[in-house]
Amino acid sequence: MAEAAARTWLVEEGIGETRTILVENDQVIAARLERPGRLVSGQIEEATLIARAKGATRGTVRFAGGEEALVDGLDPAASEGAPLRIEVTRAAIAETGRLKRAQGRPTTKAVVPAPSLAQRLRRAGAPVKVVTRFAEDPWPELIAQALDGTFPFAGGALLVTPTPAMTLIDIDGTLPPRALALAAIPPIVAAVGLLDLGGSIGIDFPSLERREDRRAVDEALATALAHWPHQRTAMNGFGFVQLVARLERPSLIQTLRQDPALAGALLLLRQATFVAAPGRLLLTAHPRVCAIAAQHEAELMRRSGRTVIWQKDSTLALTGGFAQAIAA
Repeated sequence: MAEAAARTWLVEEGIGETRTILVENDQVIAARLERPGRLVSGQIEEATLIARAKGATRGTVRFAGGEEALVDGLDPAASEGAPLRIEVTRAAIAETGRLKRAQGRPTTKAVVPAPSLAQRLRRAGAPVKVVTRFAEDPWPELIAQALDGTFPFAGGALLVTPTPAMTLIDIDGTLPPRALALAAIPPIVAAVGLLDLGGSIGIDFPSLERREDRRAVDEALATALAHWPHQRTAMNGFGFVQLVARLERPSLIQTLRQDPALAGALLLLRQATFVAAPGRLLLTAHPRVCAIAAQHEAELMRRSGRTVIWQKDSTLALTGGFAQAIAA
């Protein structure tokens, strides 16, 4: 990628979502995805305390936009209905069958509207470049990999699965156990970055009977993840290792799997935005995808300067839609 010879976050502000990739030496090593309208880490806003057990330091607040968050560190004098200024420490995270609300804490800091993804990256000291479109575009492949959860490697594959307790990484393959465990480490590092994993991550390595084999895998994993702030357990006798990292937002895999139809709709809009040939835009997709994408038709027309025609095809997968130009 010509835009980024050194480590740089490239940010693409699309319709309905902002996408970013971290590029180092022409390789994509991390990715993030954010959609507007939700609370984000670092946001400081006024809210109202709507629930609190007597004497508890935890409670629930509601922000002006309607979203609720769990808060900790409440003043003993704070009562239900009281206004509070809250700093958001973690965005909401969707899991199978439930939504874990955002988290925050009371603060006296000045109000800070929801910072953009690019702003938060810059505040963390990272080089950031906003681009119209990613060159040598990796995004469709990233989405497909996140939805599938499979990371193949020579002699085996990882399967990444989000659960309510943690994200699980299962390792399977045909190599001998020690060789398979060591071969899995580079794709594990790739999965952590490309899927934007955080929180608790469980890795199910092959069982290794010899202590020196387990130590070798522990040392190799520690070296490979030295750039990533986290804590880690040593491998137990069953091959299980747990990683724990700071959790501020849902992972890419959680965001996309929360609503595959929405993921397909925003991917379709992205494709339509970059159709180069002249003419009207014909968007063909599953009916559920068309219904969601059509809500952004005005923005697509503004960005493209074209009229839009919708064609529903129930035989297509939710992420199988496509855009093309047709004669006016």
